Amino acid sequence: MIKIEGLHKSFGDAHILKGIDTTFQSGKTNLIIGQSGSGKTVFIKCMVGLFEVSQGKVFYDDVDFTKLNAKQRKEIRKKIGMLFQGSALFDSMTVEGNIKFPLDMFTNWTQKEKLDRVNYCMDRVSLEGANAKFPSEISGGMMKRVGIARSIVLKPSYLFCDEPNSGLDPKTSLKIDQLIKEITIENDITTIVNTHDMNSVMEIGDQVTYLHQGEVEWEGSNKEILKSDNERLNEFIFASKF
Repeated sequence: MIKIEGLHKSFGDAHILKGIDTTFQSGKTNLIIGQSGSGKTVFIKCMVGLFEVSQGKVFYDDVDFTKLNAKQRKEIRKKIGMLFQGSALFDSMTVEGNIKFPLDMFTNWTQKEKLDRVNYCMDRVSLEGANAKFPSEISGGMMKRVGIARSIVLKPSYLFCDEPNSGLDPKTSLKIDQLIKEITIENDITTIVNTHDMNSVMEIGDQVTYLHQGEVEWEGSNKEILKSDNERLNEFIFASKF
């Protein structure tokens, strides 16, 4: 679980996040939506410590991340998986090397233990036999699956996904959504997805948080969102779907 209390973030005179209060539950896909400039990316960066909050608290279970020093934060970050918008793979590394990278960075496992874990994660995302391929040799959908495998290789408790379907066709997007959902449930992960894709909202949105100008304007499930009486949210849904 990740709990946010009174979160503010400013850059000079620009007040981007304005007192966000929300909770993201484990074992669920928690989606953050909103127009460009609503504060979604800043919000995620504050949660993982890429930006220091101006005010407020970020709890990972019962630990206030904002109060930790660098060494203590590193221990939390070991429990965080990140799926970046552009996959962020190393072009000079093979698929196997990309997935194994976090294990090389953060564990003292033997080479066999690392390879066993890498192959398990590859099997889980249907990348069997792609170990020796380079990013330039695989499709965009496969690159996303490599990114997912790398994000779960350390068995994270928390998973952040930034626009996971960006640049993908609808069929591949659906597969990526389903994979994220399955992995979340199987491993009881607290998954947070930053997205503009309303298909993702309707398919996997256990909890949906709608941001407008740095504030939470609406929260609910994908079953409740179409019944919302929030005019700005309804306009956003309509524009996104059509």
